[in-house]
Amino acid sequence: MRTIKLALVGVTAYLVAMARIALTVLGIILAIWLVFGFIIPALFATLKFLFIFAIVAFLVVATITMIGKFSR
Repeated sequence: MRTIKLALVGVTAYLVAMARIALTVLGIILAIWLVFGFIIPALFATLKFLFIFAIVAFLVVATITMIGKFSR
C-alpha cells in the first residue's frame, strides 16, 4: 500500500510540474500574441493619428501666419 501511495504522490507531483510548465508556455504565447496583435497596431494607429493631426495643425498655423503677413 505504501508503494502505491508514493507512486500516486510522484505522479501527482509530476502532473503539477507539467501543468505549470504547460501553462507557462501558454502564457508566454498569449503575451506574444497580445503584443503583436493589439499593442503594436494600437501604437502605430495612435502615432499615425498624431502625425496627421500635427500636419493639419502646421498647415492651419502656416496659413494664418501667411494671411497675417500679407494683409499688412
